[in-house]
Amino acid sequence: MNESEYLQHAERVYDAWNRQDTDAVVACYTPDLHYRDPNTRGTVEGADAFGRYLTKLFGAWQMHWATREAFMIAGLDGAAVLWRATLRRKDGTDEVEVDGMDLVVMEGDLIARNEVYFDRALLAPLLAPPPVAAPA
Repeated sequence: MNESEYLQHAERVYDAWNRQDTDAVVACYTPDLHYRDPNTRGTVEGADAFGRYLTKLFGAWQMHWATREAFMIAGLDGAAVLWRATLRRKDGTDEVEVDGMDLVVMEGDLIARNEVYFDRALLAPLLAPPPVAAPA
């Protein structure tokens, strides 16, 4: 896959993530995929486990992802992708912007391995419990 083809594929994948369509996202990956992000506490392996993870994730978060840059990995069908995401808890109104990177390894036109890296501490303002109102 060349860089142009990869970027077209990345847009299709991000579209599925941005629509929070679990089935469409899982369809972008191989059945025996390996997925990891700062929230998974290890590697999620296989389409069924990934689908369960996404259902929980999409139930709690509204997210929008956009590619900033992609760097093809020489000798491997994959890329390092720099991205920017806007994240908001579904039960809140505050948002944060986060920059991060994915390591993506392809098998044909499907993702076999996806490791997501970003500073989870940036989510802290969204994870804090809401302030308790003082009694009147």
